[in-house]
Amino acid sequence: MPHFRLNPGAIPTTSVDAALRYIQQRITDSDFREYFLLVENLGDIIPAVNNYNNQHDNDDNENGSDPEFSATIYKQFQDSDIASTERTTVSSGLFSGGAASLSEFFYSSTLGDVSASYIPVYDKATSDSTAQVQFAVGYANYGGSGSIGNTTKTTAGNRETAALYRQFRNVILGQGTTKFTFTGASSTSDDFVFVAFNRAQMREKVDPGNWEIHLSGSGVAQSGVKLIDDSSATTNTTINSANRVFNVVSGSIVGGTTSIKTAAASEPAARGAAGLFYPDLGVILLNTAYLTNSGSMVFSTGTNTFGDNAKVAFNSISHSVAGAGAKNAGYFAARREEEISSTSYFARAHNQEFNFSSNPTYETTDSNDNRGSFTQPTFKGDPKSYITQVGLYNGSRELLAVAKLSQPVLKSFSREAVVKVKLDF
Repeated sequence: MPHFRLNPGAIPTTSVDAALRYIQQRITDSDFREYFLLVENLGDIIPAVNNYNNQHDNDDNENGSDPEFSATIYKQFQDSDIASTERTTVSSGLFSGGAASLSEFFYSSTLGDVSASYIPVYDKATSDSTAQVQFAVGYANYGGSGSIGNTTKTTAGNRETAALYRQFRNVILGQGTTKFTFTGASSTSDDFVFVAFNRAQMREKVDPGNWEIHLSGSGVAQSGVKLIDDSSATTNTTINSANRVFNVVSGSIVGGTTSIKTAAASEPAARGAAGLFYPDLGVILLNTAYLTNSGSMVFSTGTNTFGDNAKVAFNSISHSVAGAGAKNAGYFAARREEEISSTSYFARAHNQEFNFSSNPTYETTDSNDNRGSFTQPTFKGDPKSYITQVGLYNGSRELLAVAKLSQPVLKSFSREAVVKVKLDF
């Protein structure tokens, strides 16, 4: 094993105890027991040191190791030094910069007709280099209505709305189920509007009960609706292949109190509830029958015709009539939920450990150019060091993390230190 080479000229000669204490701090416990445990006379110190150095010089040369390596600067954690993992749920604003809401919404002005069955929505104009996608809004149709192309796939267009419907169906619905059904509706739904949060913004999941979106009417003068989820009124959460699912209902969470206007089960069977919310996927599906009836959106569902329905949904969210800009009347609040795992490592420096520094300014050479003399003479017999950081290494001595202390901690033979390193991941 690599070792620290002892400098005979730096060893204290005042007493056997002082010499052995100096040596013990620089070599492994097993080496100390093997080479110095039986030394009783001061005159036997130097021969024992030379024997130790010679033996390890040979070992290092054979193994190709660095003779200047000190095994004492590493200390292996014991089971009692590692605290069990803690898990904490943290809620924060979902949008860029930790913002909890958006009032302005932007899309790219180069968005083309064929590629506009869904629209990436930005927090700033796309000409701004700091603009980031917050979510995508789009329209999906089981039969492909509202997009270009036909069932034979021989004409221009790729029936994007049908492809989008099937993508959501494959991810969310169970095997054998072909269409979505909104709570309270008497029949399945052939189409829906979707809001899919950007994964980088959402991170783990959207926080149930902590989002609200305001939709304008087909024109900004119409009142529109306010939508939230019903997780606050749900005692038995529905679990399916997409994990948790809640209903989207009319209501508001402004002021910190959830207020549901109409429960999902109370909506007329002809249209059903406002939508479905999948917090673990970061997806909101809005029922087009509900949106049309409320006057929030009017969709074009012609065959082999681009309906620009994603733009209809965008304009309702942003409260814009046209253009790639936004008006401040829009409102979309959302928070994300993350589970933070924490493990604490207790780095313990006992009184006999880490009393010397590897900083080259800590030592100096004597007149014979021998290393090992203290730069600060008063440290002889009573060395001191200051702990400023703790490094965590793996079994191959590769540095994985560094914890920096707020202020240096004095370490000496009469002082011990415990540094708690907490890793969140």
